[in-house]
Amino acid sequence: MTEQAARPGGTVIVGNGMAGSRLVTEIRARDPHVPLTVYGAEPRQPYNRVLLSNVLAGVSRPDQIGLVDPAWYEANGVDARLGVEVVRVDRSAKIVYGSDGSAVPYGTLVLATGSTSFVPPFPGTEDGLPAGAVAFRTLDDCSDIIDAVAGARRAVVIGGGLLGIEAARGLVGRGLEVTVVHMAGHLMERQLDPGAGKVLARTLHGLGVCSRLEANVTGLSVTQGPAGTRVTGVELAGEGLRPEVLEADLVVVACGVRPEVGLARASGLEVDRGIVVDDSLRSVTDPSVRAIGECSQYGGTVYGLVAPAWEQATVLADLLTGADAAARFTGAREITRLKAASVDLVAMGETHHGDDDPEVEIIQFADASRGTYKKVAIRADRVIGAILLGETSTAGTLTQLYDRAAPLPADRLSLFFPGVGGARPAGSPVRMPDAATVCQCNNVSKGRIRACWEDGARTAEEISARTRAGTGCGGCRDAVEGIVAWLGEQDAVPAG
Repeated sequence: MTEQAARPGGTVIVGNGMAGSRLVTEIRARDPHVPLTVYGAEPRQPYNRVLLSNVLAGVSRPDQIGLVDPAWYEANGVDARLGVEVVRVDRSAKIVYGSDGSAVPYGTLVLATGSTSFVPPFPGTEDGLPAGAVAFRTLDDCSDIIDAVAGARRAVVIGGGLLGIEAARGLVGRGLEVTVVHMAGHLMERQLDPGAGKVLARTLHGLGVCSRLEANVTGLSVTQGPAGTRVTGVELAGEGLRPEVLEADLVVVACGVRPEVGLARASGLEVDRGIVVDDSLRSVTDPSVRAIGECSQYGGTVYGLVAPAWEQATVLADLLTGADAAARFTGAREITRLKAASVDLVAMGETHHGDDDPEVEIIQFADASRGTYKKVAIRADRVIGAILLGETSTAGTLTQLYDRAAPLPADRLSLFFPGVGGARPAGSPVRMPDAATVCQCNNVSKGRIRACWEDGARTAEEISARTRAGTGCGGCRDAVEGIVAWLGEQDAVPAG
């Protein structure tokens, strides 16, 4: 696109990832004329980071996880500066300076700089990661890992959180022997309790992923060759003086992320873990600056999932365009989803309660041999946390009960097993009320999907294009396709 300076009073968005790109499209959906400039450090179109593991596994191509086509920006009058970093912000003059030498004035500046991979400073990384070791965060990282897979046989993933599990299942899908090393006593300890973590480890073992828990990584083993330094393994603290070495041709670092707040801090904005904002997503330091997504912090919380970031983008678009001057972000409930071959997981809220709290009712069911673990935590007749692993047919019901703090059914078992106690299966489209939320990431109901169908959309792809259902974590894709198939069957039934 031909470079043009945004007119004073326009909006400049720094960051074109999942939060920034969503904000751009939300603003344009409300106001086709407001001057809008977006800077993206990555030169490519924005993409869905949640689906990177599908690319790593070879299930999806990089072009299949794109969010906004580059041609869309020009067609909609958006000055998109892709591959250009913002190097400085002059808040007094309200000017943003780019690495391409541009100087763009703004009326409102939105920081959507996201987060960056955290690489622990263990020995072997002083000069950066050696060849064969890659942090897993971006599409470029994904490409580097895929390149490194060629000729590799053994891989070690450092980190057993959500990102690490996704990387591990992707590498197994490419035929590698994979070991996950994790400091905690069970996998995904932030989302799962020990029981669920053990069942997950067993399920992964059945897929070819070994788990080393309570493992302290002390460094990377490397070798020096004509091409430079290359990783040969991961060193773990052993019982003796010598470390244990896990040999590896490929090491993936998935130790979490940190909010990218360097620009905000250099600009003099208040930063805690993230850029501190109020319920209008306005910086508490400067009313002309807003922040959304993983770089922002509201109410002491940095939200690291896509649904809250997209909710923030919707609220901010309403405020900046005047579509809803009363719109406010008051916090979000985080729901973690992992949907992979033979690994289906939904976790939400307070999952670590045990039977020792008299104010919390715990319902549990486990069948480790089948990879199934279910748990619901209840306080004052409200769901405050839940885990569904391996069999998630009641995930929609539990999510709505948790998200809306709605009263529970009298038969608690119906939370785990559809049809128990006379309850009808919620997963069947015909029995699902139109108000039921199908896509939590984009807040799309069954009724909205039905309305799109009645308006002419006839495939899951067309429904997704109109509603964005299934474009977030991808966990509702099967449900969307099921509803579309059911609607098609209804059309095929002859009248009379």
